[in-house]
Amino acid sequence: MNLRVYRHAMLMETTRLNQLMALMDGDGPHEPAASSTLDVLAVLYERVLRREGPDEDHFLLSKGHGPQAYFAVLAASGCFPADWLAGFGSFASPLGHHPDRKLVPGVELSSGSLGHGLAIAVGLAVGLEATGRGGRVFCLVGDGELDEGSNYEAIVLAGRRRLGNLRVVAVDNRSSSLGWPGGLERRFSLEGWSARRVDGHDREALESALTAPTAGSPAVVVANVGLAR
Repeated sequence: MNLRVYRHAMLMETTRLNQLMALMDGDGPHEPAASSTLDVLAVLYERVLRREGPDEDHFLLSKGHGPQAYFAVLAASGCFPADWLAGFGSFASPLGHHPDRKLVPGVELSSGSLGHGLAIAVGLAVGLEATGRGGRVFCLVGDGELDEGSNYEAIVLAGRRRLGNLRVVAVDNRSSSLGWPGGLERRFSLEGWSARRVDGHDREALESALTAPTAGSPAVVVANVGLAR
C-alpha cells in the first residue's frame, strides 16, 4: 500500500469512528479521556492485534474511564452491533460508563477502577509464557493511574522476567499528580523495558512503534496526546 492510499484509508477509519462515537453521550466529564485513546485503539485493532488463531493477542483496557472510543472501535470491528451505541449509559444497555467483560463482546477486562490493568496484564503474560502459548498481551494505561503503587510492582516484575510478550501503551495527557523525572518512558526503561515516545495522534508513528522488535524485553509506547482538559 503506497503512502497516499494508506493515509486515505486512515482518514476513512477516523471518519467512521468519529461517527460511531457521536452516537454516544451522557458522559461529558470523560469525553477527553475517550478521545485521547481513539487513535491508539484504532491502530491496535486495525493494524496490530492478531485477533484469531493459535497466536491470538489479548488486549486489556486499564484506562476504563470514558470507554466511548473503545466501544466505537469494538463495534467497527464487528464485536457487537453498532446500534448498541445509541443506548450507551442507559439502564438497559450493556454499554455502561466502564467496560464489563461479562456484558460486552470483545472486552477481556472489566475496568474503571484505575491501577489494576497493568498488573493483570503482567499476570496474563506470565501465564501465556508458562504454558507455552503464543500471543502477545497489550495493555492501555493512562499516565495518571501510574501513580498507583501496584503499577510500580508490575513494571519491576515484567522487567525482571523479561516478558517479551507484553506491550503497554501509556497515554500521556499530563494528568499525573506526581510525574516522573526524565519523562514517563524513563520510569519503564530503568526497569529494563524497551521504551519510546510518539505522537499519540500520529497513526503511522503509533503503528511503527507498536510493531517494532523488542529484543526479548517488555515494551512501552508512551503516546503523547497533550494536556488533559
